[in-house]
Amino acid sequence: MSRGIDTLMRQHRDCDDALARLEDAARAGNWNQAAGALALLEAALEGNFNAEEARLFPAFEQATGIAGGPTAVMRREHDEVRALLANAREWLSLRDGNALAAEIDTLVVLLQQHNVKEENVLFPMCRTQVPDLDTVLAGIA
Repeated sequence: MSRGIDTLMRQHRDCDDALARLEDAARAGNWNQAAGALALLEAALEGNFNAEEARLFPAFEQATGIAGGPTAVMRREHDEVRALLANAREWLSLRDGNALAAEIDTLVVLLQQHNVKEENVLFPMCRTQVPDLDTVLAGIA
């Protein structure tokens, strides 16, 4: 096992928890709590995405010579999540509970599918292909 990969997987769970808090607050119509939960979710996701995009993905691409494969898919999905978060911020600012709930539902599905692909496909590939993986991921929180 890799401690760095374990940290990335823990980050996924932290993001799931933040998303659940956002969902609960939005469905209750608690706009202040929803705003705080959205900010927490965005920070958690950006921390995870930055660790993957700046460290893990380049290390995988260098080790395998594959730049257009799974890491390209994961980057595109990160961008999709960022766009959904921007939409969620907009719906929250308008206090449109129905639109916000729909955006959150889409986020839930996309993140679940995304995390399954990373955890069951990309991370195992990184464990076998990336030399000194824990060094590459050292210091991520």
